[in-house]
Amino acid sequence: MMDADIASAALGIELTELGEGRAACRMAVTDQMINGHGLCHGGYVFLLADTAFACACNTYGPVTVAAGAEITFVSSARAGDVLVAEAAERTRFGRSGIYDITVRGPSGQVVAEFRGRSRELK
Repeated sequence: MMDADIASAALGIELTELGEGRAACRMAVTDQMINGHGLCHGGYVFLLADTAFACACNTYGPVTVAAGAEITFVSSARAGDVLVAEAAERTRFGRSGIYDITVRGPSGQVVAEFRGRSRELK
């Protein structure tokens, strides 16, 4: 899946860990990702978390997509920071699942908490 993910590749997102129901991805915050307040735009933080979510929920084989997601921003990131998103499955039921993703900054501080709901396609 990541080999065909042009959006994540264009942002330099790397898959660093993968296992059944879990994944980790990293991304360096570039100058192009900075908003009008001098901080990393939340959309990029969301995209990083969403990529880790997609990797984790697709570890079982069937094509699985997001049915919904929400994010809570906890702290800020700046240009030059390397962010790491760690995804963990909470539960799977039928064709659905729930995953929690924590995005951390360079000193380990939590930048955001993301919860994704997945759905296997048939």
